[in-house]
Amino acid sequence: METKIAVFRGKEVRKTIHKNEWWFVIIDVVAVLTDSVQSDGYIKDMRRRDPELSKGWGQIATPLLIKTAGEFQHVKII
Repeated sequence: METKIAVFRGKEVRKTIHKNEWWFVIIDVVAVLTDSVQSDGYIKDMRRRDPELSKGWGQIATPLLIKTAGEFQHVKII
């Protein structure tokens, strides 16, 4: 079965398969959904404004090592 996510069409969103599921890099998803140039700053602002989001961030955002532009780096994914 093939699954497509239309909202990402034409945009670069890093992703990987982990435990047989697709996982997406959070800063890439936020950049696509908000047209933000600095999506990491956008995420920090969201966490600062929403204490519940910030409190549960460790359960939402999982650090994984993925290949990006020829190298590997740890990124937060959902």
